[in-house]
Amino acid sequence: MTILVTGATGNVGGHVLRQLLGRGVPVRALTRNPAAAKLPDGVEVVAGDLAAPETLEAAFDGVSAAYLITFDGSDGAALSTGPQVAKLAIDAGVRHVTMLWSGRPGPFEADIAASGLSWTTLQPVEFMSNTLLWAESIRAEGVVRDPFAGLRSAMVHEADIAAVAVETLLGTGHEGREYVLSGPEVLTVPDKIEQLGAAIGRELRFIELTEEQARARLRDMGASPEAVDHVIGWYADPPVEGYTVVDTVERVTGRPARTFAHWAAENADAFR
Repeated sequence: MTILVTGATGNVGGHVLRQLLGRGVPVRALTRNPAAAKLPDGVEVVAGDLAAPETLEAAFDGVSAAYLITFDGSDGAALSTGPQVAKLAIDAGVRHVTMLWSGRPGPFEADIAASGLSWTTLQPVEFMSNTLLWAESIRAEGVVRDPFAGLRSAMVHEADIAAVAVETLLGTGHEGREYVLSGPEVLTVPDKIEQLGAAIGRELRFIELTEEQARARLRDMGASPEAVDHVIGWYADPPVEGYTVVDTVERVTGRPARTFAHWAAENADAFR
């Protein structure tokens, strides 16, 4: 029962991969550059790219289910290769795919759903790992620079997204479901900073950026204009789902979603 994991070196895909391994499930990881992937022992690594379906036949061979990202891992753009990927999966006998969306519906999810494949879509709100963007300035200055201080977020732990993904890949009853995923609480930017400070034992300061400063920072990080507009637009006017707590993680996995304090304690070394 080999499961294909795409985006295996990403924030969520890495957790999916490790959780499957922990449950004794054979895992095949798809990556553009297997030599640089540095994945755990016991993982079968294959080269390929969801944006280039001609590279994927070997990846799907013998796979029973697949965890798919719906965006290009190199630039975040929505994938348009759904029909080709669906055909490869169907021809290989894949019974179910679970898809992680990019934050907004795209053609990939629609094409997979229209193909006849069994599918589940995961729609997480803000990732807790987004706060790693603050790590360098916290280490150097004890300062966080970010826009939109009053933004409320029900941010979710990447391991909880992965845990739901694993249940949908291994279990039943998730076919045709779109799962919105949140953490257990709503936090503002100052709330997050306070909890990070508590985790590392250091008082932190907050400097609020203007929208243009935030855009410039994303551009300097290499984000495409489309990605910049999407990220800033989401933070400036988040959908109600972004700051609404839902119990999906607990309903699907049987345990409560992890708190941001839990995430901060796990990742404290990155901020020290």
